Amino acid sequence: MDDIFVARLMSSPVRSVSPDTLVETAAQRMLEAGIGSVVVTDEAGRLEGILTSTDFVRIVAERRPKDETPVSEYMSTDVVVTTAQEPITAAADTMVERGVHHVPVVDDDDTVIGMITTTDLTAYISHVEKPTPS
Repeated sequence: MDDIFVARLMSSPVRSVSPDTLVETAAQRMLEAGIGSVVVTDEAGRLEGILTSTDFVRIVAERRPKDETPVSEYMSTDVVVTTAQEPITAAADTMVERGVHHVPVVDDDDTVIGMITTTDLTAYISHVEKPTPS
């Protein structure tokens, strides 16, 4: 599997929002697209953060008015990223080590070009290695 690269499994294009997008709007976009995260980018598409479904647990727990809160208040800014040329085994190891499920794929300018998730890796593995009956 070392010869399989992130570019082969990543989703693209990626759903993104700006830092001033309201969390309600971000949540609606995620629901409509059936996705678990949106990347937060600047006007040039460079990564500034990520907002995941896990972040919405914190939003609800804090009971802040969702229609008045920008995503910049809840997005993670210490974002784990990868490149399209990274072997999927390295990306998977990073996800496990850092405890993340969504990893933006960036180019040399930190512009988001894709997203790889644990779901993408699981789907790939399920096709490569068929489960054996117990």
